[in-house]
Amino acid sequence: MTKLVINPNKKVSKINKEIYGHFSEHLGRCIYEGLYVGEDSPIENVNGMRTDVVNALKEMRIPVLRWPGGCFADEYHWMDGIGPKEERKKIINTHWGGVVEDNSFGTHEFFELCRQLGCETYINGNLGSGTVREMSEWVEYMTFEGVSPMAELRAKNGHEEPWKVDFFGVGNENWGCGGNMNPDYYANEYRRYQTYVRDYKADHKIQKVCCGANVDDYDWTKGVLSTCFSHSLPIQHGFMDGLSLHYYVHPEGWEIKGSATDFDEKVWYKTLNKALFIEELIKGHETIMDEYDPKKEIAMIVDEWGTWFTCEPGTNPGFLYQQNTMRDALVAGLTLNIFNKHSDRIKMANIAQMVNVLQAVILTEGEKMIKTPTYHVFNMYKYHQDAALVDSSIETKNIGADDEYQVPNLTESVSVDSEGVMHITVTNLSVEEAYDIDAVVIDRAIGEIKGEILTNEMHAMNTFEEPDVVKTENFDKVTVTDKGLSFTIPACSVIHLAVK
Repeated sequence: MTKLVINPNKKVSKINKEIYGHFSEHLGRCIYEGLYVGEDSPIENVNGMRTDVVNALKEMRIPVLRWPGGCFADEYHWMDGIGPKEERKKIINTHWGGVVEDNSFGTHEFFELCRQLGCETYINGNLGSGTVREMSEWVEYMTFEGVSPMAELRAKNGHEEPWKVDFFGVGNENWGCGGNMNPDYYANEYRRYQTYVRDYKADHKIQKVCCGANVDDYDWTKGVLSTCFSHSLPIQHGFMDGLSLHYYVHPEGWEIKGSATDFDEKVWYKTLNKALFIEELIKGHETIMDEYDPKKEIAMIVDEWGTWFTCEPGTNPGFLYQQNTMRDALVAGLTLNIFNKHSDRIKMANIAQMVNVLQAVILTEGEKMIKTPTYHVFNMYKYHQDAALVDSSIETKNIGADDEYQVPNLTESVSVDSEGVMHITVTNLSVEEAYDIDAVVIDRAIGEIKGEILTNEMHAMNTFEEPDVVKTENFDKVTVTDKGLSFTIPACSVIHLAVK
């Protein structure tokens, strides 16, 4: 038996709901066809937003959505996307496929989408090719209530009331596609630009997100923080609320990446091994953050993460469309368990991307829509949102097809929600072996248990012809013991148990 120990009375930190956030960029078919089809589309929609996709995302309790990029953000000029659609400027999307971007989805459409989803808003501003004035006026356009040129322009374009911007990213990947800056240069630009991201409402503060590192670029993290907080400038409330981190899993490396569907056991474990590397990155960047922010007032924001494979054969390589298998489900489950365990520092994360791009939770093809295995993991884990992480640990052993890419066989995290329900999520990374779990629950009686499981063969996926090959099933094979509970977790599976 494998021992899982849970102390539900020892609360560690709050698991912010925003850890379960998502990302939508003007890339491929994420926005157009995926989220937005236009008011005149034969596909059922409300104000241009796909009804089937919106309903699926609402079921998943999407908490926050990041837009408009990504690399697209630092070439996006927001005034191109307002006003009558027939008059909006058409541009070339130079980053993603060289296709025409007609700007029919802009600021008003984004806020309408978030209204329908009932989620928070995360806007990424253009620092790379935009001006301070442009960024400042966008914030004014979105949030100012009163007499001003931007407020009047917003009203002229059909929305008199201001919107609420919850998070604002001051640039994106400015070490690369956002301007190829060095950390000192970006940090000084951040200091300048963020000054003009103003809070126009006394009762609402915009959370400002600073561009953090790519993968293990610890020099960037140290350089940005040291410059941002130089000249005796202390950590100030509202100067920097979050520092981002980006990490993608490429099993065969950045250039080759590897197939999303054609892989063997060795590549399965290699992928999961690389996914687990995110915990080392979190600890490494957190150590540097602790030097400047020992009180953890600045959140770590992992606003791009997930698998990035070679795009599907026959699709535009600039659209980054990939299928989604049980391998992606396991990457999602283990990653979210890690984020939960580090929720004292991680306050938001945004999987890339929401629809039809990279590790999407939803795929569409014309009128058809499918929920991917990753979707089902997010739907199972939604109960962790805003719950209290509690102390837990599980016995593990290393497994893998060879010695180079070993992984622990199991990962877990446990929370207690506001109603006192305990939520246990466990992943089994083994391709073939099931494990008997003996859970010791300290100082708590076990009442009603409801379980759900996602499991299948490692290559299993949902297609438009067979949309329900991988789906969540009820899991009732749980036994109450004198010390807690016990169950067997099958190979290649993710389990969620709700314990009253």
